[in-house]
Amino acid sequence: MAAPQSYDTDESGPVPTGLGDRLRAARRANGLKLEEAARLTKLSVAYLSRLEHERRQPSLPALLTLARAYNTTVSELLGEDIAASEPIVRSGAAEPVEAHGWTYWRAGSPHRGMQALRVRVPPGRADGPGRVHPGEEWLYVLSGQLRLNLDGVPHLLAPGDVAHFDSGLTHRMESADPYLSVEFLMVHAAPAVVAFSPCLPSHS
Repeated sequence: MAAPQSYDTDESGPVPTGLGDRLRAARRANGLKLEEAARLTKLSVAYLSRLEHERRQPSLPALLTLARAYNTTVSELLGEDIAASEPIVRSGAAEPVEAHGWTYWRAGSPHRGMQALRVRVPPGRADGPGRVHPGEEWLYVLSGQLRLNLDGVPHLLAPGDVAHFDSGLTHRMESADPYLSVEFLMVHAAPAVVAFSPCLPSHS
């Protein structure tokens, strides 16, 4: 059930066509070499190179960080039609996505610096290491009991409880009930990255 530990993690699945070229063009437009971009984003040179050659699919947090560092947006990197973006997400239009045993529904625009999701975690304990990545996370429990292990300290959250923490701390989320799932809202905000000359620029 464990999500990737960090941004610098390979993702399976098809890579959006042209993403590598757009990433390379955005990096060069900011006057950055791969080594400089790696230091700025805390992603490895090898990982950035694989993204630009479309040998790996980036995670959403990685795209958020790259968009901030390159002074652009996730939707522009993906080649999406920005004009088609809507400020309202209707419940019927939110298609569920399964990943690592979790179910996600988008709860906000994909074109924003903050990414909002509704998340359902199945019963049972989480396997594997916790997540660590730059930014902040905000959680609001909708139903069930959420066990949040934050930097080695367990916290039990009931419906209506909120957690807001630095996602640079090791964190793991799981259902505290062995028989019932837990559902919560999650907002992730990658940090604004301050770039050097010539310009400046965000489930588990």
